[in-house]
Amino acid sequence: MGSRADDEGTDVEIYRKPLTDTVHADTPTGAPEQLLALLDQLGFERNTVRPAGSSGPTYVWHEAPAHLGEEEKKQLASRAVPALLMAGYVVHIPDYLFDPVAYRSAAAQISAQRAAPAAPAPATGTPSRARGSRRAG
Repeated sequence: MGSRADDEGTDVEIYRKPLTDTVHADTPTGAPEQLLALLDQLGFERNTVRPAGSSGPTYVWHEAPAHLGEEEKKQLASRAVPALLMAGYVVHIPDYLFDPVAYRSAAAQISAQRAAPAAPAPATGTPSRARGSRRAG
């Protein structure tokens, strides 16, 4: 049996398991380690079940930490979405788990982090190239 992400055709399917307060972040069967590691970094806990025998698939899924309250799990899930989208993944999160304030905060933080390292690099490299071009012309 495949994961919920397999069924939905997404890279990451975030949802609350029915009749529980467990928030899952499912990835397709055989998802790349880069995606799994990103979910680890974003605060989800990785779970793995290997087959008892030598054959059969290994199942991997992520959950929001059980010690978090319902609102904290919602914020964790919503904060993960911008990073996953920026990494090029297709994500589905239902409205009942989406916290727009947490999403906007995470998106702003990613923007600030991307802008900060990028600004100094061209400033140091570009002027020397420009001067070199002027001297040549």
